[in-house]
Amino acid sequence: MKNFIEEVTWRGMLHDVMPGTEEHLMEQMRVAYVGIDPTADSLHIGHLVGVMLLKHFQLSGHKPLALVGGATGMIGDPSGKSNERNLLDEATLQHNQDSIKAQLSRFLDFTSDAPNAAEMVNNYDWMKSFSFLDFIRDVGKHITVNYMMAKDSVKKRLNGEAADGMSFTEFTYQLVQGYDFLHLYKAKNCTLQMGGSDQWGNITTGTELVRRIEAGKAYALTCPLITKADGTKFGKSEGGNIWLDSDRTSPYKFYQYWLNTSDTDAEKYIKIFTFLSKEEIEKLIAQHYEAPHLRVLQKKLAEEITVMVHSREDLENAIKASGILFGQSTADDLKELDSKTFLDVFDGVPQADIALADLEEGIDIVTILNEKSGFMKSNGEARRSLNENAISVNREKVQEGFIVTKKDLINNQFVLLQKGKKNYFVLNFQ
Repeated sequence: MKNFIEEVTWRGMLHDVMPGTEEHLMEQMRVAYVGIDPTADSLHIGHLVGVMLLKHFQLSGHKPLALVGGATGMIGDPSGKSNERNLLDEATLQHNQDSIKAQLSRFLDFTSDAPNAAEMVNNYDWMKSFSFLDFIRDVGKHITVNYMMAKDSVKKRLNGEAADGMSFTEFTYQLVQGYDFLHLYKAKNCTLQMGGSDQWGNITTGTELVRRIEAGKAYALTCPLITKADGTKFGKSEGGNIWLDSDRTSPYKFYQYWLNTSDTDAEKYIKIFTFLSKEEIEKLIAQHYEAPHLRVLQKKLAEEITVMVHSREDLENAIKASGILFGQSTADDLKELDSKTFLDVFDGVPQADIALADLEEGIDIVTILNEKSGFMKSNGEARRSLNENAISVNREKVQEGFIVTKKDLINNQFVLLQKGKKNYFVLNFQ
């Protein structure tokens, strides 16, 4: 049995833990769960810390449960939020749950015959037949309003931080989540719930229900909420959340997010978001400080997590795509990019839409540079740049008289113009 508490402690993944948890876990195989509300059909990287906790738990010889909150997803958790969540219908929740399980399967072993194989559970399965009267009689009477009001997540909402206050629906959330723990304690012998530090109040309500109703002992463990050194929110980019679904966030953009982390953040994240050993990480940190400009930590972090979430092939494509803007890439490299990755690589680069029919006869490069795109302000400027050997089409130098035709299209749609090393322009033929 591997010491799970020791492992998550050196990785910086432990915020609070109930006394006695470490000893409890070292006695025998235990069962723990992390709850995930299925508010979208993909996890984002904000969910990854909880998923990594479950994976380390499994690697330590214990059994992880991933609880997808079909019931709690219909209510909304007030923790860390200033507004009530939009509620989802049953069909949407089911679709989201199916998608999330597929993603979790990349991390957790659900299919082996091992005693500690992961399981996915859905609290809708045990809440759907629970009547309101049964719930307030069998569960509600065991927890006082005073106890519930003392929770930070409730106090913040009631102390005027949100003008709307807090609905009864949200107020009861901690009871519903607490009952999940009680149910899993009875049905799966689950004795530990893990989550983010903002979940401590909800988790300890569960341990209290186990104590009062079953006279049992349950435990709580939370991880820190991940922050960035510059104060901006972890897991967000200019385009919003960084998702695990490649249709929502391309592997290229996913790779770039980790590659662009600061030195301070990379040193923290490589412990949390990879399974590299302590010795490997300490060696990488030492190498990084010897030559910070080589960004050894960021590269290793981005590589490990891109392969883990996507694939080795996606990583290689992302590295290749990353070299397009800054490396010695060729026209062939450009043409290997799919349309989504191409647009991601050249996100923010000026574009012009041109009718595809205009390419039937081909278009003279001077006309392309000025009249069709506006990349150059005049035909004279276009000719001067061509005579100075400063213009490239799809990374290959061209001269005056060059004709752009359909054979130059990337993915039957794009042509990349370039002046010098850093000035790019994308033609989008439609």
